[in-house]
Amino acid sequence: MFKITELARKFGLSRSTLLYYDRIGLLTPSGRSDAGYRLYSPNDRDLLATICSFRQAGLTIEDIRRVLSMEEDVNGAVLQQRMRELGEEISTLLTQQHLLGKMLQVQSLRELPVTVDKQAWIGMLRAAGMDEAAMRRWHTEFESRAPEAHHHFLLSLGISEDEALLIRKQSQISDVCWSKETK
Repeated sequence: MFKITELARKFGLSRSTLLYYDRIGLLTPSGRSDAGYRLYSPNDRDLLATICSFRQAGLTIEDIRRVLSMEEDVNGAVLQQRMRELGEEISTLLTQQHLLGKMLQVQSLRELPVTVDKQAWIGMLRAAGMDEAAMRRWHTEFESRAPEAHHHFLLSLGISEDEALLIRKQSQISDVCWSKETK
């Protein structure tokens, strides 16, 4: 049997993480010591290893709970959904990588304007092969990762404060049909 701190150390977790898992019913200790300390069995340790694997794969606590429910149709659906999400993230990252490569190529040819305005930026995005949907994903990703930097970037393109706020607002809503004013 393992005490809570001992088990937490084995997995590089904090004691409070295991307390949280116990509180939400995800990992309940198999017993208690005479002094009332939580005790975890080897089966509990194995379950924690599974939980940690799912967390490393990016599953949410709720998804892990659903997978551990042992309903085969749920397991497959949850894992397939995560696989789709990872595919979308990879696609976004590849698009960004491609865009940066094109920008570096343009810059190395000294064709980058001294100042990049809205039209020049859109032109670079289009030259890098980005369509409207890819540009929306780019803005959405920028907004979710660094909202203030996104705002400052938009202003640096000479975009008005009102238009920058509109673009940011639309970046926070998935599958938004952007109006002509933001293009």
